[in-house]
Amino acid sequence: MSERHQNLAIIGHVDHGKSTLVGRLLYETGSVPEHVIEQHREEAEEKGKGGFEFAYVMDNLAEERERGVTIDIAHQEFSTDEYEFTIVDCPGHRDFVKNMITGASQADNAVLVVAADDGVAPQTQEHVFLARTLGIDELIIGINKMDVVDYKEDTYDDVVDEVTQLLNQVQFNTDDAEFIPISAFEGDNIAEASDNTPWYDGNILLDALNALPEPEPPTDAPLRLPIQDVYTISGIGTVPVGRIETGVMNIGDNVSFQPSDVGGEVKTIEMHHEEVPKAEPGDNVGFNVRGIGKDDIRRGDVCGPADDPPSVAETFQAQIVVMQHPSVITAGYTPVFHAHTAQVACTIESIDKKMDPSSGEVAEENPDFIQSGDAAVVTIRPQKPLSIEPSSEIPELGSFAIRDMGQTIAAGKVLDVNEK
Repeated sequence: MSERHQNLAIIGHVDHGKSTLVGRLLYETGSVPEHVIEQHREEAEEKGKGGFEFAYVMDNLAEERERGVTIDIAHQEFSTDEYEFTIVDCPGHRDFVKNMITGASQADNAVLVVAADDGVAPQTQEHVFLARTLGIDELIIGINKMDVVDYKEDTYDDVVDEVTQLLNQVQFNTDDAEFIPISAFEGDNIAEASDNTPWYDGNILLDALNALPEPEPPTDAPLRLPIQDVYTISGIGTVPVGRIETGVMNIGDNVSFQPSDVGGEVKTIEMHHEEVPKAEPGDNVGFNVRGIGKDDIRRGDVCGPADDPPSVAETFQAQIVVMQHPSVITAGYTPVFHAHTAQVACTIESIDKKMDPSSGEVAEENPDFIQSGDAAVVTIRPQKPLSIEPSSEIPELGSFAIRDMGQTIAAGKVLDVNEK
């Protein structure tokens, strides 16, 4: 078992085979025993969904089985020779883009699944654009369902060309992208080279995963820990809980919670019900701070060092991508912004420039409005105090989703913060 760890997002259009691929990876790496797959196979066949057995491994929520759609982000682990992988299975459906945003922002690298018989679909574009906006650098592209197109090399080449164009459009470095013809259902080129693709001589999927560069944990950055919940535990007192995004927390540190603007000394840190002297990025911790009461802090606060506290925005400038909106967005529009664990209504004060998404160049200064498909730089004023950071400094706290009318309408990253 490897000590090194990677968070891997599996992205792509609905029905292109993401869940089946994940199930196959878990199966091939021995993370799911044979009899479990057998059980799922019988259940899938009873429901008239023969062929979904690998997907069932992931979609273990009953509702998902009935609908045949992935809703939640299931965290699954598997080990290769090089890494301990946690799969952040990113749902492909539009209403789940918000999960995808919180999911993708925690991924180090991504596998983009594109079905050979379907090619680039609308959500393929959306997910690639989001992955790019949220700072995923390395992409492995699995051209899936090769069995459906009889393992034809020219079909594969066509899809590769199509995806390459898409990647170039959103400024992904295609030199770093690796294309692999696979069948998640049949197992071609996943754990061993397939006889069905004699024309392909590149890496198989597991080798490509092993060859990913090791992520640098952001331990050098200042501590940033968004609060998910605040509990009162008898004998200890108030215990905020959250996941460390950057930096290190030690017992004895003086910390500050923003925007609540309270602080104190860290007395205890607990992880998996055990006391630990310190915690690092990716750790989910509960901790106790001297003098902090349950009503002093809340979900959405960010904990950081007292001498380098998290910034609180009066206004901030951000680059956003509008994915779907029934009409047009103009200055004065106030949807809800989801940033780390915070949800705050924010007003778009001004639309500063419209960008050409294919080149990244400025297409128009101070446009009157933006609409679906547009990328723009906007100035935003939170209606309640919000702690957020420029993504160039602390990317983990620099991305957000914008929601309105029950759906995710845009995603973005913070360019700079005008502090309170």
